[in-house]
Amino acid sequence: MGAKGAPSRRRQGGRRLRYLPTGSFPFLLLLLLLCIQLGGGQKKKENLLAEKVEQLMEWSSRRSIFRMNGDKFRKFIKAPPRNYSMIVMFTALQPQRQCSVCRQANEEYQILANSWRYSSAFCNKLFFSMVDYDEGTDVFQQLNMNIRVFRPPNYSGTIALALLVSLVGGLLYLRRNNLEFIYNKTGWAMVSLCIVFAMTSGQMWNHIRGPPYAHKNPHNGQVSYIHGSSQAQFVAESHIILVLNAAITMGMVLLNEAATSKGDVGKRRIICLVGLGLVVFFFSFLLSIFRSKYHGYPYSDLDFE
Repeated sequence: MGAKGAPSRRRQGGRRLRYLPTGSFPFLLLLLLLCIQLGGGQKKKENLLAEKVEQLMEWSSRRSIFRMNGDKFRKFIKAPPRNYSMIVMFTALQPQRQCSVCRQANEEYQILANSWRYSSAFCNKLFFSMVDYDEGTDVFQQLNMNIRVFRPPNYSGTIALALLVSLVGGLLYLRRNNLEFIYNKTGWAMVSLCIVFAMTSGQMWNHIRGPPYAHKNPHNGQVSYIHGSSQAQFVAESHIILVLNAAITMGMVLLNEAATSKGDVGKRRIICLVGLGLVVFFFSFLLSIFRSKYHGYPYSDLDFE
């Protein structure tokens, strides 16, 4: 017998055998169980991460920006494991929020996400998402992003309508003895053209979206009056389009006058040349603006051979 706790030694066939202490077996068993548990936990994390990435890739295949509520935000962004990056835009796009800046930012965000989605560098390491206030209020509260906005009532529309009615009423009252101007075709044609020019130039879009007048580049100070995207415009751009449409229309009127009038031939020829010059010059200018906003122009037919 050796000392207590020391391994016993025996000789068998001329060999000396060594035995581990009897107290070491529980330790080895515990170590083995720990390794199995760690391996299983690591495998579970890898499977969970693969499921999350697969789900994100499926959403990205359907749309470049996927919307998130509170549960999805906590699962795919806050909770580990995560080996990818996520760009999240917090916004409020519901009409009752009256956030015109949110709509403008959303358009640019859509362009950015689409550019990434259809680029050659697209991979499963970066995704674009969005959390709307009305769909993820708990996320805004969790991040302390709640802002209570008190918007004063806007009476500008009511005042403008009242002024217009007063102006028309006053004009009718002053001319109550002579209302022949109501039947003036030229006057009504001018009013109609003004309305058409305002609508075709995007004045209603400006009223709804509230875009800036122009954009100044903070790096070089260059001012842009034409928006580079077909999904947006500046106020100055609508004014430019209005003037161009008016000039083209004037040229068409002059061409029609030169063709239908019975005046001097030389005068009619001059009117014709002026009208033709207006149409050609300003329509070319209008077409160049269209080309700068729709980068795929001029379009070509697909060959289905």
